[in-house]
Parts: sequence; structure tokens; C-alpha cells
Amino acid sequence: MGFKNINKTIITRVVLLTITCLLLAHVLYSNEFVVTQIIVFALLVMQVLALIKYMNNTNKEVMQFLNSIQYDDLSYSHLVENPNTYVEQLYNEFNKVLKRLKEVKKEKEADFQYLKNIVQHVGIGLVTFDNSGKIQIMNTAARKLLRTAHVNNIKDLNTISDHLVNSFLRLKTGGHDLIKVHINDNVVQLAVYAIELTLRDEQYKLVSLQNIHNELEEKEMEAWQNLVRVLTHEIMNSVTPISSLAGTVEEELRTQLNNDLDIKQISNEEIKELHLAIITIQRRSAGLIRFVQDFRNLTHIPKPVFTKVNVEELLKALIVLHKKEAKEAGVTLSLDVDSENMFIHVDKSQIEQVVINLIKNAIQAFDEQEDRKVEIKAFYNEKSRPIIIVKDNGNGIDEEALEKIFIPFFTTKKEGSGIGLSLSRQIMRQHQGILGVKTKIDEGTEFSLRF
Repeated sequence: MGFKNINKTIITRVVLLTITCLLLAHVLYSNEFVVTQIIVFALLVMQVLALIKYMNNTNKEVMQFLNSIQYDDLSYSHLVENPNTYVEQLYNEFNKVLKRLKEVKKEKEADFQYLKNIVQHVGIGLVTFDNSGKIQIMNTAARKLLRTAHVNNIKDLNTISDHLVNSFLRLKTGGHDLIKVHINDNVVQLAVYAIELTLRDEQYKLVSLQNIHNELEEKEMEAWQNLVRVLTHEIMNSVTPISSLAGTVEEELRTQLNNDLDIKQISNEEIKELHLAIITIQRRSAGLIRFVQDFRNLTHIPKPVFTKVNVEELLKALIVLHKKEAKEAGVTLSLDVDSENMFIHVDKSQIEQVVINLIKNAIQAFDEQEDRKVEIKAFYNEKSRPIIIVKDNGNGIDEEALEKIFIPFFTTKKEGSGIGLSLSRQIMRQHQGILGVKTKIDEGTEFSLRF
């Protein structure tokens, strides 16, 4: 409304100015009296000056209005005395805009305070800092976890733990770490997650902290109980027959020793039984030794030596390795790699061990199926992270077994140590990767290696 009136005023002044110019030209051309010429000229000058003054005043008001917005000074307002004049109408429009901006600012401040209260009262520790390490936010939970009242820079936390600070600075988006920190003679096991953010063209990092010491103790105890249960079962299966057969042999020999004669005739049947008992003891002892060796392998995984590995070459070599075994089992192996130039930075021998184990499991995953297929795929996900898939259309894994397949020495096979998947998961963890599984009964199983 105000801008329309401004346009009308400017047009009116320009029209009057034009008429005055024409009048002055007429007066000069018709040789009117000098007084008349001076009056018309003075009228022209006055109109020009009035127009200039009007434009300057309008520009001044507009600049003052824009400056108040630029410098966030929303306390400025225009006094409207007569709402019917064009200037006051312009002022009225300015005041409406300023009023709306004030409301928006209040709403943003309210939202900010609301989110700030949430951040401060959430149970997980949160810390944000810029590239220089300057901290913007450290909520109450983070201060309690780290036993600190006020910290300006992330490097000030070196007094608590150098490893913690290095983890904060090292982790990228999606990265996570487990850090044990000693604070005031207390052990705190922290789960650290990080995400990188951009705000007004500046880089920031948000780190979350959570004390999982109690949860880890519970899981550790549960893992030990499961391990002891499996160890006890395996050892008892080997020791019980060894003990029983050793008792049988000992009893037979005692009978021989208790005889007054130096030599007693022993029948071939008795000799065969003794021989069979000795063989059984030998086999079970060898099985027990292999079990202990598997356990030692599980607890002594070497640190990976990372190299650049071509995924297609790696998988092709492993398919050739299992070609004969798959053919004998009536299984068709297939390979699908997105790109010939797909590379991963891994310990080649360790990742080969993982994929070999998965391919063997897939080949052995069939029962009565006629169309037996094992598909091996490699591709990049939406975040450009490499993924290797080993998928079969076999029996699938039931829900109860699925919860235990990564427990050491658990196996559903008649033959097998039960350490393959557990060892594979540990290897993937050392590569900062994930070994996942999806399955459906009678439809098949899919294992995924995510790097």
C-alpha cells in the first residue's frame, strides 16, 4: 500500500515538473516579461529541490530500515501520526515487517532454548568443537562423565586421557571407538561416536560419549558363561570316553598283573578290544588337541597388515579354489563385481580366510535342494563404501541358531570346529568393518562384509 502511494507521488511530481519545464520553455519562446520568466524558473527549481528532498528522505528511511535488519536492531520503529498519508503508510509497512521479524527472532530464540535444554538434559554426553578444537557445546552428561566443570578447548582434555583426545580428533563421520579412561581412580569405558557437520561454511564435529562399563561387564560375563559352557561340553565329550576306555584297559592289565603266572594266554578278541580302546583314546586325544589349537588360534589373531587389494582378482581366485568342491556338491558359483577397479585396503590373507569360510559354509548350506546356487557380489553402497556379499539359496538358519552362530565353538554341522564365523567377525572388527547376516528358512542366507 505504501509503495503504491510512493509511486503515485513520484509520478505526480514528475508530471508537474514536466509541465513546469514546458511552461518555462513557452515563456522563454514567447518573450514574456522577465519577472514571469523568473517566477516560472523559480517554480521549476523549487519542484526539482522538493523532488530531490523527497527522494532523499525516502532513501534515508529505507536505508535506516535496511540497517536495522542488517545489524539485527529490531527495536527501531517509525512513528505513524497520520495513517492516510503516503509516508505514514510506508512507515506502517516498515513497522509490520519489523514486527514480524521480531516475532520470528523470538520463535528462533525459543526453539534454540528448547533444543539447548534437550541437549543439556539428554543422558548421553555430547561435545561439539571446530577445527581448532574450540568447544561450542559440552552438555551436563559429558561433564559428569569426564568429571570436568568447564573446558574451552578439546585439547584441554589431555589431562584426562591423551587417547580420548586423539580419538576425538581422528574419528570421521560414522566412526566409533571404545576407550577406557581412568578418572578419579574409577574406570570408565566410553563408547565414542562422531559426525562431521558444516555450519555457515565452517566445519564442526559432534562427538557423543556413553559409559558402557556396566553393559560391557554384563556382556563379558555372558560371553564367558557361553564360552565355558561350550568348552565344558567339548572337553567332557573327549575326556569321558578317554577316561572310560583307560579304566577298561587298566582293569584288564590289573587282572593280568594279579595272576601268579608270568604269562597268561590272551585271546585275539581281548587283544582287539584293547587295541580298539587304545585307538579310540588316541583319536579323542587328537581331537582334544585340535580343539585346544583352535582355541589358541581364536585368541591369537595377528594384527592386519593393510595393502591395496583388487576385489575382482581376489574373488576370482577364491572361486577357482572352490570350483571342484562346489561341482562335487552340485552347487553353481557365480561372481558379480560392479567395477574392475574396485579396491579395498585390507590384510589380504585375513580377508581371504573370511571369504573362504563364508563360501565353504554356503556350499554346505544345502540339504535336498536341486537348484543350488551360491552368489558372490561386490559393489559400492550409497556412501561409496565397498561391500562383499556371499549368498546361497539353501536351508537358512533358524532363529535360535542365528543368535549363536558367532559364539566361539558353536556349530550346527556334524563336522566343524565352530570358530570360523567367530574368527571372521574378529578379523572384520580389526579392519573396522562389519560382518552381517540375513537369513530366511528354506530361502537361504546372505553374509555381508562391509568395509
